[in-house]
Amino acid sequence: MNDGWIPIADADELEVDQMKPVDVGGRRLLLVRTAQSHYLIDEMCSHEDYSLALGCVQGERIKCSLHGSYFDLATGDPLDEPADEAIGTYPVRVADGQVWAQIGD
Repeated sequence: MNDGWIPIADADELEVDQMKPVDVGGRRLLLVRTAQSHYLIDEMCSHEDYSLALGCVQGERIKCSLHGSYFDLATGDPLDEPADEAIGTYPVRVADGQVWAQIGD
């Protein structure tokens, strides 16, 4: 794959509802697999500097275990208070047995 796509994990590395912190280009990100798709998001909660890897995946959303805010995995939008800022999301593709991400600048 070209055009800025880089491999970040094996396609079958994660089970459904599992996540894995990854460092991509110096950014702390979180790879998440749901029943629907793979997602790549910022690892840290936008409300507090707390790792979302310590939370849990429920459907197509992730919960921060510090204050209980949920975020939409596709858009990064906060779904509950106290979080009121979105987290970053990044394009992901599964091809050739790999999960590929496009991070940009």
